[in-house]
Amino acid sequence: MQPQYSLVIPIYNEEQTLPELYRRIGAVMDRMDGQVELILINDGSRDRSLTIIRELHQKDSRICYLSFARNFGHQIAVTAGVNFARGQVVIILDGDLQDPPELIFDMIEQWKLGYQVVYAQRTQRRQESWFKRMPAYIYYRILRHLADVEIPTDTGDFCLMDRCVVDILNKMPERNRYIRGLRAWIGFKQTAVKFERDPRFAGDVKYTFTKSLGLAVNGLVSFSKVPLRLSTYLGLFAAFVSIFMGLLVLYWRIFYSSSVLTGFATILMAIFFLGAVQLVSIGILGEYIGRIYEEVKDRPLYTLSEVAGFERKHHL
Repeated sequence: MQPQYSLVIPIYNEEQTLPELYRRIGAVMDRMDGQVELILINDGSRDRSLTIIRELHQKDSRICYLSFARNFGHQIAVTAGVNFARGQVVIILDGDLQDPPELIFDMIEQWKLGYQVVYAQRTQRRQESWFKRMPAYIYYRILRHLADVEIPTDTGDFCLMDRCVVDILNKMPERNRYIRGLRAWIGFKQTAVKFERDPRFAGDVKYTFTKSLGLAVNGLVSFSKVPLRLSTYLGLFAAFVSIFMGLLVLYWRIFYSSSVLTGFATILMAIFFLGAVQLVSIGILGEYIGRIYEEVKDRPLYTLSEVAGFERKHHL
């Protein structure tokens, strides 16, 4: 039978979490008012995650799984799960149990009220350090003001999407995926469900500072042209400062010929300043050009080494 609900969960080195994840997800699926499929995406795990996923698939026919040929990253794993999802409603959540599965019922209630997208919005991050919470708080608010579309603050990939939204999302061909931004770009009626984010159940944090920073830059570059304009503004500002400094040095040379500010130090400061502006501008251009390069190569988003629980279908 065609499932009513598809649950999509990317998995990367979660052997310690998978048994508890299945226990809680299984309890939720048993209470849902329709056929359910659970799609687990093994994102090139190096531990026993794939073995455990196979055992769960043999134990529970509702479980389907995909296994990547290598690690492609969280956003691509989510994309693969959404590509293969067959339900009228697709629900995305993380496998570390920071996204509480029990919140799915509140999301479904909002969907039944007519919302095509229901996203989980964090009101609190339990047991997360100030060092991690503060940059995230600042970033989401900067992104909201700079992005071409309104991306809700304090949201992740934990969401419910109607089939009409999923079909459009699957047609989007870009390689550098930022799911929460694409979800906002699509539109339709959207609403939030508030929740307090739990700490990771077990294992190590997979989104390190470097990966989080990469995702943040990807979101900003993918949904805003402001960084490009910033390089233009920096160039204009540098030109203004250079003219001002030139006039100032000329003034000092005429009226204060003995001033040290008219010598080597002034020239060195100007060189460093202009060099910094040029490097920043080149870096910004490089981010956009790099994305163009990735797009024109037109490679598949991912490669699969194993598929179980549904027929192999065409995917991006």
